[in-house]
Amino acid sequence: MINCVIVDDEPLAREGLADYVKEVDFLQLAATCENPLEVINVMDQHQIDLIFLDIQMPKMNGIDFLRSVQYSPMVIITTAYPSYALEGFQLNVMDYLLKPITFDRFFKSANKARDYHRLLAKSVAADSQKSEPKADYFFIKCGSKYEKIFFEDILFVEGMQNYVTIYTRKGKYITLLNLKNLEQNLDSRSFIRVHKSYMVSVSKIEGIEGNEIFIQSHLIPISRNYREQVIEQVVSRKLLDKNRGLL
Repeated sequence: MINCVIVDDEPLAREGLADYVKEVDFLQLAATCENPLEVINVMDQHQIDLIFLDIQMPKMNGIDFLRSVQYSPMVIITTAYPSYALEGFQLNVMDYLLKPITFDRFFKSANKARDYHRLLAKSVAADSQKSEPKADYFFIKCGSKYEKIFFEDILFVEGMQNYVTIYTRKGKYITLLNLKNLEQNLDSRSFIRVHKSYMVSVSKIEGIEGNEIFIQSHLIPISRNYREQVIEQVVSRKLLDKNRGLL
């Protein structure tokens, strides 16, 4: 999950962006702020990964805020003024959204932030685990028993509030765990989120039709927010073209 903050002096703009955030499974809204001075306090109290930042605001505008902080999270500018675009990108903003902002444009920008966030997380994980051998299994607690689960055996995972059901070649296992925590321990190259409640093993996918994935006798739904990513990662990179071979 990406913890984000909305900073805008217009109540309707904050409300509209907050509604968009609620529609995106991987975004978690930590706070909404009327000006950059408020977001500084939020950053002191919470781990913030992404700021949706307006430019023209009282007390301090968005550009001055970016110049004043030594460290800032990823930033996506949301403004009605295109004239700040160059200055914003010189300050390493992630994206520049012009109002009125459509959900489609918002979602593309959020995906860009997620890709960069994952890249940073992988880099940190690689640095911390260079000397550690990588395990190919983990344990979960099912009732009074600890079950050993090999990554290679996992077909898909279904989240149900505070529980997950892990479907494997040998059977299914239910444990007290949420899907977000499990996702953080699975290799994103081998496992992909396809729905708010489902993750699947890429290598176990046997076919995709419409908004459903086939894995053995199971049908797993693909949500609208994840369909483009699923097609790109699972199909497009391994698509055999009759004229050019494997793309």
